[in-house]
This record gives sequence, structure tokens and C-alpha cells, in this order.
Amino acid sequence: MVDHQKYIEIVDDWIVNRDTTVVGIFLVVTLLLSGGLGMTATDSGTSQFTEGVPAQEAFDDVNDNFERQPFERGTGSTTLIHKSNNVLSKSSILEMLRAQHRLKQDDSQNVVGINSVAQSVALTIDPNATTLSEQIETVESAPASIVKQAAEQTLEERPGIVGLLSNDLNRQEPSASATIATVTHSVEGTSDSAGTQGTSPLTPIQQEGVFIVGSTGADITVFGSGLISAELQSVISDSLILVIPAAVILILFFLIVSYRDPFDLLIGLICLGMAILWTFGFMGWAGIPFTQMLIAVPPLLLAVGIDFGIHAVNRYREERIQGTEISSSMRMTTDQLLPAFFIVTGTTVLGFAANGASDLGPIRDFGLVAAVGIVFTFLIFGIFLPSLKHFIDRKRERYNLPTFSIAPIGSEDSVVGRVLTVGVGIARRTPHAFFVVVLLSTAVMGAYGTGVDTRFTTEDFLPPEENPEYLDELPTSLAPNEYTVTDNINFLEDNFESSESDSVTIYMEGPMQQDYALESIHKANQNPPDSFVTNGRSASATSILGVINQYERQSPKFRQLVRSNDIDNNGIPDKNLPAIYDELYSSPYGDEARSYLTDDYSRARIVYSVKSDASQSDITTDTRELANDMRFEATATGSVVVLKAVSDVIAESAYISLALAILASAIFLVIAYWIIEQRPSLGIANLVPILVTIAALAATMRYLDIPFNVLTGTTLSIGIGLGIDYSAHLVHRFSEEYREETTLFEALSIAVSGTGGALAGSMLTTTTGTGVLVLAITPILGQFGLLIALSVLYSFVASIVILPTTLVVWDEAREVSPV
Repeated sequence: MVDHQKYIEIVDDWIVNRDTTVVGIFLVVTLLLSGGLGMTATDSGTSQFTEGVPAQEAFDDVNDNFERQPFERGTGSTTLIHKSNNVLSKSSILEMLRAQHRLKQDDSQNVVGINSVAQSVALTIDPNATTLSEQIETVESAPASIVKQAAEQTLEERPGIVGLLSNDLNRQEPSASATIATVTHSVEGTSDSAGTQGTSPLTPIQQEGVFIVGSTGADITVFGSGLISAELQSVISDSLILVIPAAVILILFFLIVSYRDPFDLLIGLICLGMAILWTFGFMGWAGIPFTQMLIAVPPLLLAVGIDFGIHAVNRYREERIQGTEISSSMRMTTDQLLPAFFIVTGTTVLGFAANGASDLGPIRDFGLVAAVGIVFTFLIFGIFLPSLKHFIDRKRERYNLPTFSIAPIGSEDSVVGRVLTVGVGIARRTPHAFFVVVLLSTAVMGAYGTGVDTRFTTEDFLPPEENPEYLDELPTSLAPNEYTVTDNINFLEDNFESSESDSVTIYMEGPMQQDYALESIHKANQNPPDSFVTNGRSASATSILGVINQYERQSPKFRQLVRSNDIDNNGIPDKNLPAIYDELYSSPYGDEARSYLTDDYSRARIVYSVKSDASQSDITTDTRELANDMRFEATATGSVVVLKAVSDVIAESAYISLALAILASAIFLVIAYWIIEQRPSLGIANLVPILVTIAALAATMRYLDIPFNVLTGTTLSIGIGLGIDYSAHLVHRFSEEYREETTLFEALSIAVSGTGGALAGSMLTTTTGTGVLVLAITPILGQFGLLIALSVLYSFVASIVILPTTLVVWDEAREVSPV
């Protein structure tokens, strides 16, 4: 048996006999860890969550195989969104061509390719107008009637460009209210997504593009991954600017009410600041970047720190108000609270550390940082705060400084104390019936909560389309930036059948020299699933077949080569494919061909457009089924498939983390109560209110339609960590009081009215402190803040109302089988 009391006495001696030394040591450690603050980088966006996901690895293989210079310069694209009464009118076509020309002419844009309906119409009028300046002259000199005829002809001859026009396209007129164009840039790197530090090589290009296009005066919006990356970065800082002041004000208010003493308030604030500083300093030294997920860490540390601080001061005051001198009061406080703090810390760390089982790196980082932060909080509030409090109170007594309040919260004869004992009253009158109701309601809520949805999209991290009205009342220094990305995403989804980001890729591993290779691709494009965009009965797809078709129209010699090898006369060659590939690769279309077929003809890709309103699940299922039907080994990938794979990992991680947290916490509590109190079964009793809290939290998520995402997916395991904080304090206090000379209900009343008061103050402070995350610009943070606040509230209510009955049932079971 471990003699834990011996170690507590060693800590006691340092706290009351060497308080100055302890304070000095902690200040030195603070200075050392603060050096890591300047090393903390930031990361944002969805790319941080896709690393290691099999679908993303397949997508990376595609990029590696079909980028000509994967480690030098690659390409990225910008979307131009043009709105007008009729984007197919002469004036609108000229607006688009002029905007594209200005981008092409500006050296900062590194333009290597442009594609738009306006260009297609100009080429229909004059096929020799190959440059943008020539196309502008062609349209300017053509009568409006000729432009209209050219638009009709273009829609008829090139059905593929319909995807660049809004859903209200009128083919007979012809007219449409919006169109999109694609500008391709040469950039450092090969991906449009944010880099490892949350930046994108396209960000400066697209930000400059906004000014270039804006100078044309046309209603054309620049949109792309670079601008998304920039807004993802700024939304973090804007959220912190809003959340931190609100949290500080609310927390400060409730701490003033709880402490009612400026010296104790100052001590509590210093310790809270140290806990956050230590944690973020550790992140810097450990090289862990600050992500949107880690915005949630400070409120979590505040939740536990506030609880520890109020409990420590409240328990110390319980001794001081009875006339006990300073050192003896502090010894009594630490003797009782250090074991409770240790139990809370152990279970909370296990709750957070359970996220280490996730396959997603940011969730693992979150679990690690939160767990380390809780350990720091334990050390600061369990050792530093009592030492500093002991040091200051000695000085106050020595120099006769005023004492403002030493009354604890929630004494038995106070209003708060009487309200808190409602659970004891229930336990005294109808414990068995109430316990059965608790078990049944927990089962019902848990079953209902299993229906929580799982979602993961880029939009989770973006601000809402319109900022809440109350933000307009903020001073300029606090007002958030103007955000446009969400509005543009919603516009594309509402007005176009498919947008640039709505695509999937099938990655085929050949050999593609087989006679049936191209026929296999052709067959896959026929009668596509419902979630795919179609041209007639064929899928809207780009592949090596499209490049072959383009070169056929330009080269009679190549056309003859294709037809001579087309056995069934369906336009798809069936033999001598290496000869066809060789001829194609030596043509002006060679570079484009290499975008869909590797140089050794061993791998190919097909890119399909999918409907904007189709669900991730439907698209992923349809793409995987299509890949399975291929005659070659084929893998379904692309951004939509990757995001669905991540959402599946999130759901899996949430349940695995929850199961691990419950199991690990149960084992830890049984062992802890066995060592500390020789009552191991108390650990099981300790878990009952936590299971109620988790079931209620899951049911609330489903009722409010809050899905599991990268943040909310961690709330169940976090709920265990925070929830045990409340029940563990009550159980340990009850165990301390429930000795031979004290009856069961006397011990319950003392524990609930004494410790319950501190719990009430902690609950109010924590729920408001974490609840302010609803003010964050990003909805995902608001949802997380709401759930954490509710988990604290549910944990408090369950501990005060349900735990007394649970302990009565425990005591009866112990009498039957003493454990």
C-alpha cells in the first residue's frame, strides 16, 4: 500500500515552511516556459486534419503522379464569379474578357491558363482570335446579334461549358445571371490548399487579383483557396479578440463574488495566467502550432483552474473562520484537497489524453496540450497557490493589513447551503426509486444521443455569411474583418450545379496500354450515378479521352490514327494504344495529356464533377462504387471523398475516445480511492453522475442538431474530464467526513453544503467563461463553447442532485459486500 500521506506531508512542509522558496521556483519556471511563446506558429484550415487519412494519401499520389514538377513550380487556380442581368450579352462578355486580360497582363498573377464562356464565344466568332486582346477586339467589332448567335452556337457545340453557367441558363435566348471563369497561375508548390503553417502560395496572388479585377468596375468577384486561407487565419485572431475580453470580464466578475477579497482575487488571477502561459510556452518549445482547435484550451484550463482556486481558498477559509491559525489551516486544507486535486487531475488528464487515440493529428495535439495544461494547473493551484496564499497571509498578519472576507461560500446556514442540500433530501426520502429513474433516463438519453450526425467541411471553420448584428456595435479596435468567402461558397452552391471544389477523382493503376483501357474509362462515364453532374447521359468528366478528342478535332492525321484503331466505331480506340499515346504526347496537347496519364502509361485519373447539393456520403458511396466497377485497380479520392473520410474518422475517434476515457477513468478512480481511502468501490459511485452527464450531452447535441466535428467530437471525452472534477470533490469530501463518529446523512450534508458552495461558484464562473465561445466568429467554436458550458452545468447538477442518492445506494451495497 502506498503511503500517500507521507508525500502530502512533504508537500505541506514546503508550503508552510518554505513558501518563499516555492514561489521563487515557480516564478523561475514561468520565465523559462514563457520563452516558448515566441516559437508558437499557427495553422488553420482543413488540410491539417487530412494528413495520414488513406483517401488523402491517394489524392497525394494523384498530385505526385500528374504534376510535371512536383518539387519546383506547380499550378493553382482562381475562380472569377461574374454576375449580370445576362452574362452572355455582348457587354458582359467584354467585361469578363477585359478582367481576364488585366490579370494576364499583370506580372504578379503568373497566369498560365484561362478558361471562360466569354473566350469560347469569342473563338466561335473568330477561331483565329487566340489571344485575349484579339478576342476583345473580335467581340467589340461584332454586332450584338452576331454575339448572340455565337453564344447559341457555343452552347450547342460545346455542351461542357454549361457547367460554367448558372442554373437559370436559358438556351433559347440565350441568357444566364452568372458565370464562372478559371484562371490558372504558376506558383511555388503544387497544391491550392493551405501550407503547413496555414498559408497558401495563392493568397498574395488572389488578394492582388481582387484589386486588379475590382478596377474594371464590373461585378466580378475573385474567389479561391488563397482567400479562404487568409480568412481562416484572420478568423482565429478575430475570435480571440472577441472571446478573451468577454471571458475576462465575466470571469473577473464571478471571481470577485466568489473570493470577496482583493488579495485572494489577485492570487487566483496570477495562477490562472500562469497556467495558460505555461501551457502555451510548452506548445512553443514542443513545436506544436496553434490551431483553431486549441482556442478551446484556455477556457478548459480556466474551468479547472477556477475550480481548484475556489476550492482551495474556500476550504482554507472553513478552517480560518473557526479560529485556526494560518499554517495549521493551510496544512488542513492541503491535506484534504491535494488528494482530491490529484483524483480530478488524473481523470481529467485521462479524459483529454483519450483523444490521443484519434487518427487525426490536430485532435491528438489537442489532447496532448490539454492534458499537459491540466498537469500544470494541478501543480500551480495545488502547490504554488497555497504557498503564495500562505506567504501573503503571513505578511497581512505581520503588518496588520485589512482582511475583507474569510467566510466560505455555501455554509450550512446560508441560503446557498440550504439550496444545495436538495439532493440530500431526495436521498433521504426516496433513494431507490430515484436511482432507478436516473438509470432509466440515462439509458434513454444515451440511446437517443447515438443518433448524433457527423460532418466535416471547410465551411465548419469559416465565419457565417453575415456577422451577427451585435458585432456592429463594437468599437473599431474590436470589430471583426469583413468576410466574403462563405457568401461566395453559398452563391456557387445555390446557383451552379457544380463548383470548382465539387469534384472527385478516380485514380486508376493500369497498365493503360491494354486494348480495353480507354473503353473502360468510356464505359465508366456512361449512365453515371445521381450525385454526378451529367452532359446528356454521360458524366461531366475530364480524362485522357477528352484530350484525345480535342487533338482529333485539330489534327486530321491523328484523327485517322484514332479511327483506324477504333474497332467498334464508337470513337474510342481499342488497339495500338501506345502508338496513340506517343503521338498525343509529341503534340501541343502533350502537357495536358500528362495531367491525366503518366509518362509510362501505368496510371491514369478521371476527374468527375459532382452536384453541389449532393451529400458527402452519397458522393463518396457513388464514387467508390464506380471505382469498384473499373477493370483496373482504382481508388476513389478527391476533396469530397477526403472530407467524408475525415468525418468518418471523427465519429470513430469520438466513440473510441469516450470508451477509453470511461474505462481509464474507472480504473484510475478505483485504484485512487483504494490507495487514498481504502474504499475502491467509491470510484464506481464517482462515475455515475459522469455517465448521466455524457448521456445528457449527447442527447442535447442531437436535439440541437450539433454534429460531431473536429471540435465537438472531443466534447464527450472532455465532459468526463471536467465532470469528474465536480463529483470527485464531493465524493472525496464525503469520504473524509464519513467516519465512525459521523452518520451517512450528516457526512452528505457537510460535503454538499461545504464543497457544494465552492462547486457552485466554480460552475457559474466556468459556464460563463467557456460559454463566451459562442461569441466567436466561427460557428464551430460557438458550438464547442456551448457544449462545454452545458457539460459543466450538467456535471454540477448531477453531482449535487444525483450523487447523494448514489452514495446512499453505495453505502447499502457496501454493507452487503464491504469493499
